[in-house]
Amino acid sequence: MPVNATRFIRKMRGGAQAHLLEADDGGFYIVKFQNNPQHRRILINEVIAAGILEHLQIDSPPHQMVSLSQSFLDANPDVHLQMGTSRIPVRPGWHFGSRHPGNPDTMAIYDFVPDVLLNQVANADQFLAILAFDRWVANSDGRQSIFFRAQLNDWLARPGIPPRKLGFVALMIDHGFAFNGPHWDLPESAISGLYPRRIVYENVRSLSDFEPWLERILNFPPEVFDKALRQLPPEWTVGDSSALEDLLEALFRRRKRIPDLLNDCRKAPGEPFPRWN
Repeated sequence: MPVNATRFIRKMRGGAQAHLLEADDGGFYIVKFQNNPQHRRILINEVIAAGILEHLQIDSPPHQMVSLSQSFLDANPDVHLQMGTSRIPVRPGWHFGSRHPGNPDTMAIYDFVPDVLLNQVANADQFLAILAFDRWVANSDGRQSIFFRAQLNDWLARPGIPPRKLGFVALMIDHGFAFNGPHWDLPESAISGLYPRRIVYENVRSLSDFEPWLERILNFPPEVFDKALRQLPPEWTVGDSSALEDLLEALFRRRKRIPDLLNDCRKAPGEPFPRWN
């Protein structure tokens, strides 16, 4: 169910100028606004990407539509956008929210961990999963993830995890620049999607290391797109319905090329896959 913003926590880094807000379901959300500086289409991209990630079973935060009322905005003047020296008000209405993993007052979230800890992340295989996703959807932004320490059974559907075992978990975040951001095309590049910490790829030896996500993309059902489209508020797609339909048709055709798209990133500078012969 959609939620309503109740409390401003802080502004976040990044070009979209997202804000961390608390909502009336008790959750905390990184909220991107309809009139963000990057484009309204960024929100559409986030919703469609979230639907794809859920189907592919890639670890990423749940998302939600977050309503900002005029009374909330009036009571929280810190909720605004900044364009140079100009202060831009946030429009009331529906916005995109990515759920924060916990209470930001008590949970430490990291966007970087040293290599010695990166090797110990319980779901480090997700960096291979998300590379397949990023290559397919032509994510033109750098791959971003967050890390936090938690009870693994609370976050990972993995067999054999002992009860109450603690460890580091990674979640894949920020998909506003899927489909080349507001351009809604699918350009190709040998480096797109590659995580800068190349240690996550050191054990890749063949395309089979990208399973089961490779097979899930090849057999992707178009009904996942339909479900995501039904979540979009009508005001987000004004004047864009035809272009969005064309984009999703092109993306669906592109799924058959995912083995080649993954192979192509072996040509990236720096030999990201030293054991892939």
